Amino acid sequence: MSAAEPDVSIVIGAYEAMPYLVECLESVEAQTIDPLRLEVIAVDDGSTDGTGAYLEEFAERAPMAVTVIRQENSGGPSGPRNVGLGKARGRYVFFLDADDRLGPEALERMVAMADEQATDVVLGKIVGVNRGAPKSMWGKTLPRTDVFSSKIKFTLSAQKLFRRELLTRHSMRFDESLKTGEDALFTLEAYLRADGVSVIADYPCYYLVGRDDGKHVTKSGSYTLRFDSARALMNLITELVPAGPRRDSLMLRPFLITLLPQFGPVFLRDSEEVRAHKLELAKPLLEAHWHEGVARRMKVHEKLRMHLVAQGRADLLVDVVKFVKEKKAPTAFMDPGGAGAYLAYPHFRDRAAGLPDEWFTPTVRETVAIEAFKPLGPTGFRKRLRRAARRVLKAR
Repeated sequence: MSAAEPDVSIVIGAYEAMPYLVECLESVEAQTIDPLRLEVIAVDDGSTDGTGAYLEEFAERAPMAVTVIRQENSGGPSGPRNVGLGKARGRYVFFLDADDRLGPEALERMVAMADEQATDVVLGKIVGVNRGAPKSMWGKTLPRTDVFSSKIKFTLSAQKLFRRELLTRHSMRFDESLKTGEDALFTLEAYLRADGVSVIADYPCYYLVGRDDGKHVTKSGSYTLRFDSARALMNLITELVPAGPRRDSLMLRPFLITLLPQFGPVFLRDSEEVRAHKLELAKPLLEAHWHEGVARRMKVHEKLRMHLVAQGRADLLVDVVKFVKEKKAPTAFMDPGGAGAYLAYPHFRDRAAGLPDEWFTPTVRETVAIEAFKPLGPTGFRKRLRRAARRVLKAR
C-alpha cells in the first residue's frame, strides 16, 4: 500500500453534531486497524455549536490523516458526503454519521471481508442505541451474496463499506435534490451494480444513536419528501432491473418502507386536504409500478391499503387503517368447497364497496399462521391447505 492510498477513507458529514461527535471520533480512534491505513475526511456543514472547532482539534491529535473542510450549510447530508467522497483516496469508503459510532473491530473486519471475497460492498451489523435499527438481514454472516438473495434491501442507509473503484466507475454521488432517502437511492444503486455484497452479522460494527434533540433527517421534513424518495427508488429499480419477479421483489421495498407508512396511523391524523394530496402524489407511482407481482408479496392489510390508495378510496382506507391500528384480528374465512381462503378485513364482500375477493387473499406465511377458518368447508380441507402452504415455504 502506498502512502497515497489508504485502505479506508472515513467520510463524516457533520452538522450541529455536538456532543455526539465526541464519542463518534473516539470510536474512530479506537479502531483496531492500523491508523496508517485510514484517512478521515470530515465536512462541517455550517455548524454553530462548536462542531467545526472540535473536528480541527481532533485533526491535530489523531493518529491517522484527517482533513477538515468547513462550508456553508448545504441543507442536507448529501452535499457533505459528496464533498468528502470527492476528496477520498482510499480503496474503500465508509460513510460515518457524526452522531453514531463504530465498533472497535468494524473497519478491520469489513476490509478483511471485502479483500477475501472480492466484494464491492460490505454491510456490518447495525445496533440501535435509543432508537430502532434494521434486524432482518443479520440472521447470519454471508461472505458473498446479492440484493436478490438476501434481505439487504431492507437496510439502505449509507453506513456501509463501499469499494471506491465501484463508485468512481459509475460516477456515483448522492442526489442533492433529495432531502430524505438520498442514502437509500445511493446504496441500492451500489447493491445493484456491485460484483458481490458481504454481510457481517456476528459482530456489532455500527451503533445507530438516537439523539435526544430528535435532529435526525429521517424524523423531520414534509411528508412530500417521502414521495420524492419513493419515486426516485422506483425509477432506479425500473431503470436497472428488467421487468419480472426480480424487479417485483425489489419494488416491495419502496412500497412497504417508504410509501405505505404515509397510509398508516398518521393518515388518521391528517386533514382532509393532506389526505387528498397524499392520494394525488401516490397516484402516478401506483399507475407506473403497482401490479399483482408486487401485491402478492404483501400481507393482506398492506396490499389492501395500496389497492385502496390506487383507487383513491380514502373513505374505505380510513376504516382499514383504524382496524389495523387497533390490532384487531380479521376473521379467517373459507368458501364452502374450498374455493378460496380470505382474511376478512373491513369491506370484505361488502357489496357497496365492491372490492375483489383477491385483495383479501392471504400470503403463504399468513395462511400457515392461521389457526382456524370459518367455515371450515369439507372435512380435512384446512389441513391440506396448511400442508400445501408449508411445502411451498420449505421449497423457497
